[in-house]
Amino acid sequence: MNPNPFFDTFQFLTQPGWSTAIFWLLLLASAGIAAYAWRAIPGQGSLLHLGNWGMRLLIGAMWWQQSLWKLPPFYTDHPEQPFGATGLAYWMGLLGKHAAIPLQADFVNNIVLPHFYLFAPVVYGAEVLVAVSLILGVFVRLGGVIGALQILNLWLGLYSAPNEWPWTYFFLLLLMLSFALHHYGRSLGVDAILVNRLGQRKTLARTLLAEAA
Repeated sequence: MNPNPFFDTFQFLTQPGWSTAIFWLLLLASAGIAAYAWRAIPGQGSLLHLGNWGMRLLIGAMWWQQSLWKLPPFYTDHPEQPFGATGLAYWMGLLGKHAAIPLQADFVNNIVLPHFYLFAPVVYGAEVLVAVSLILGVFVRLGGVIGALQILNLWLGLYSAPNEWPWTYFFLLLLMLSFALHHYGRSLGVDAILVNRLGQRKTLARTLLAEAA
């Protein structure tokens, strides 16, 4: 049978492992937060906020899925293969070969790859942070900016890589910036709860924190 998105989704949600259990917990938490915000916060119970939540959740799930093939401690799903043949090291190698800006290629080849196990946890942690931010709707402005910077790195780094379509990364870059600019966390997310509670008592610190959400 040819693969299809419905079968792939079923496999993704039922694959044994700790990462699947954590993902289910994130999904349940997101649904619980959305249900609470829908009932308790005036103005949240609308199709607009429901649609924003759904889009944010799906893209957050995409970020989570993309972290699974670069799990620590080897940052690859095929640790039996030689270093650089699979996983995060392989894609970093592509950035070093095909970056649109020579300075980026030099940085990857001369600094990142020789110190791979120093940079790999940062990349993995940033992706997980973006995934959790989007799924739960917590500090989505920050998560959106972090995600946009990561996508910008991929867009420029893989711009001339074979079998890559640069517009894919550019569209995702615009999407992450939209999440940040339009406060998508305020649609049935933790950010909506924070803004609602912080807005009840105006102080400079509360106003700044609410603006960050």
